[in-house]
Amino acid sequence: MNTFIGKYSSMNIAILILAAGSSSRMKTPKQLLRIGNNTLLGVTVEHALKSKAQKVFCVLGANSEKIKPSLTKYDIEIILNSNHKKGLSTSITKGIACTLPYSYNAVLIMLADQPNADSKYINALIDASVKHPKKIIASKYQETYGVPAIFPREFYGGLLQLKGDKGAKTLLNSNLDNITGIEANPILCDIDTQEDYLNYLKQR
Repeated sequence: MNTFIGKYSSMNIAILILAAGSSSRMKTPKQLLRIGNNTLLGVTVEHALKSKAQKVFCVLGANSEKIKPSLTKYDIEIILNSNHKKGLSTSITKGIACTLPYSYNAVLIMLADQPNADSKYINALIDASVKHPKKIIASKYQETYGVPAIFPREFYGGLLQLKGDKGAKTLLNSNLDNITGIEANPILCDIDTQEDYLNYLKQR
């Protein structure tokens, strides 16, 4: 991973991994689900670190004390979200606020439970952002847009205003004229339930 942090460059992009959820449908911290010799969150972190991004941030909340030890081997910055019970938006606002002191010209927001969002896919988003630096680069799911998605600094204000359990998807689909889409479906599946997890393991 390129660790340059400083003046804006054509690829001065940070990754923000959202991993603060309580995994209520899974009944166990899904961030720690085993994927081979790794965890679900560990797989996501490694994909991010192998990409062209300059820095990786990871937002933890629920079960953070159990999850943090699994991340000590990675060169990432952990952000603790004490308000995670108030919804996904709190992880986004906390994460964006923590990246503001740096000179990144964009942030790529991704979820901890999309292990198929590998470094190749992340780099495709980053390459598109280099070509279209003023555009949001989003994953296209049939007729809607979602994360992983890259937001230039011009859109941080909108992200910081998100409330409750509204994720970045709300902002994405209200800015359709400012989006360049990258086809994601069907490779990017969320792992929300035990069935999702078992199906993913079968397909690996």
